[in-house]
Amino acid sequence: MNPEGKDGQHARRMRGFRLHLAGYVIIALCLALVNYLAMPGAWWFVLFVVGWGAPLAIHAAYAMGLFDGWRL
Repeated sequence: MNPEGKDGQHARRMRGFRLHLAGYVIIALCLALVNYLAMPGAWWFVLFVVGWGAPLAIHAAYAMGLFDGWRL
């Protein structure tokens, strides 16, 4: 068993997810601005948002403990 317990593990997972989410939002906003200023007609930053959004969603599920009962 983990010495920090379930509550400590959950807090650590959520902290990691919040850092991941903050990085995602900051970089997505910066890329959207660069996209708008450089090529306003072609919205290529959406590919980044979707491409990184999928792993972020999986990280959210992991942080909430949705994979805790799974065994491979």
